[in-house]
Amino acid sequence: MTEPTILCTVDVVLLTLAHGALHVALVRRDRAPFAGQLALPGGYIHAQEDVDAQASAVRVLRDKAGLESPYLEQLATFSGAVRDPRGWSVAVAYCALVPAEALAASGVHLAPVDGLPPLPFDHRDIVRTAVERVRSKSQYSSLPVHLCAEPFTLPQLQAVYEAVLGEPLNKVSFRRKVDELAMLEPVPGALQTGGAHRPAQLYRVRAPYRRSLSLSARGL
Repeated sequence: MTEPTILCTVDVVLLTLAHGALHVALVRRDRAPFAGQLALPGGYIHAQEDVDAQASAVRVLRDKAGLESPYLEQLATFSGAVRDPRGWSVAVAYCALVPAEALAASGVHLAPVDGLPPLPFDHRDIVRTAVERVRSKSQYSSLPVHLCAEPFTLPQLQAVYEAVLGEPLNKVSFRRKVDELAMLEPVPGALQTGGAHRPAQLYRVRAPYRRSLSLSARGL
């Protein structure tokens, strides 16, 4: 008896901030099943081209969203006989974070994570898992900085944290933790001016932390 072929894919939950809330990037499927429906960017793993599943996720983001994310983390594996009408399948899901400005010309559809449209496969479950992961890690790590377009002020960074967590943060405590992380550096001579307040210093992420942050042990 010949064993059935197992489908192996990657799906990417690409999160950003829009209108002060977390949104996920969706693309319209161009083939069956579920042709024409909005779904997560995803695709088959190319065994002859991709060295591993993460390379597949990077390729999918580039080909279907037209970008490379500075933060890409493996989320979980979703599998089973009924999640895909084509047969038994395994999907390795990844979570990516980008500032909204990076998606301006990408052509993706942004949907609020707390008000998703109907999604095919088990994409709704995958999005929910990613959002839970991001909100949990944002309580103790510097993860949300990847949602900020550089340069940014500390109030802008705090607003990003508050949007992700869905709650206000104490300004003094927040800035103390940012200092402890030592991952930001001021942009020399760069100030944000205008408005009723005094000019605010602009910051950027220090070079060693630009591609991938792993600072949970130090806490935020």
